[in-house]
Amino acid sequence: MTVSERILEIKQFLQQTPIFQDLVEEQLSALANIAIPQTYKRGETLFLEGDEGTGLFIIKSGRIKVFKVATGGKEQILHIFETNEHFAEVPALDGGHFPASAAAIEASEVMFIPGTAFLMVLQQNPLLAISMLKTFARHMRKLAHLVDTLSFTEVPERLANYLLNLSDKFGNIEVVELNLPKGQLAALLGTIPETLSRTFYKLSQDGMIEINGTTIRLCDRDRLISLGQKK
Repeated sequence: MTVSERILEIKQFLQQTPIFQDLVEEQLSALANIAIPQTYKRGETLFLEGDEGTGLFIIKSGRIKVFKVATGGKEQILHIFETNEHFAEVPALDGGHFPASAAAIEASEVMFIPGTAFLMVLQQNPLLAISMLKTFARHMRKLAHLVDTLSFTEVPERLANYLLNLSDKFGNIEVVELNLPKGQLAALLGTIPETLSRTFYKLSQDGMIEINGTTIRLCDRDRLISLGQKK
């Protein structure tokens, strides 16, 4: 692939992403010229908490987890980003350090946009600036919800809500496929794998779900909803 073909491919990808879809041709070309394609293997780290924040990332394929690690080594996943989503905007804008770490859950390809170039485009496009403010608002809501969940609910409620959300994501299906390894799912739900396994077993014994490897059948959606709403 020639350089011009590579830049055209990057520009077409950027144009399809929600954050950049309103940019004019000149601005897209400017971003495409400085965007850096990066690939990561499963488990590979993009950056660590405290590293210098030099830009933002947009996912072309795969999934990236953003997480923090406690002093004792326990991991808490803050969010999992998927295709066309972007993250690390704050350090890209304020020049500070990354407030959390990021790693690939699966083989992933991302576009890295250097912060200085992104700021220049942002200054030229008020719609993009508004889009960024909306992004910050969504992230704040998600973090507030995470704090609320970890502070005021127990693991069974968190797991019930996770399974229901997974079902809703694919059209209220009765059978869902766990899309995370147990260890990663435990980190997302703020617990440890052993506790998560016991919770799966308890929900199964109570007749709310059936477990077949990574395949989960939601046998009693109403009871799962009731459990998820319990505080």
